Amino acid sequence: MKHRTYTCGLDAALDVLGGKWKPLILWELHADPLRFGELNRAVPGISERVLITQLRELEHTGLVHREPHPGVPPKVEYSLTDFGRSLMAAVLPLGEWGERNRERIEAIPRD
Repeated sequence: MKHRTYTCGLDAALDVLGGKWKPLILWELHADPLRFGELNRAVPGISERVLITQLRELEHTGLVHREPHPGVPPKVEYSLTDFGRSLMAAVLPLGEWGERNRERIEAIPRD
């Protein structure tokens, strides 16, 4: 298995956080653990297939914990690990900045 070398801390953080969906998934998990269906509803526009893939990657990087619960139907709950909570401590201020500047950002012309 290859190990990646990073040019700086931001490069390393963006590698585990990168993409459209991972930050939104982590954002939803920062307050409370969620079951798969709850998480799927909480992240509008994500397909089940993509959500499964992103959750596996987040679990692989150690940011998310997957807790299966026996039963019919089987239930799986996802939560942040300590490592994931430490990342969210850095990301939450970015989200707050986005909320404060949301109207201005939405007004930026796009192609």
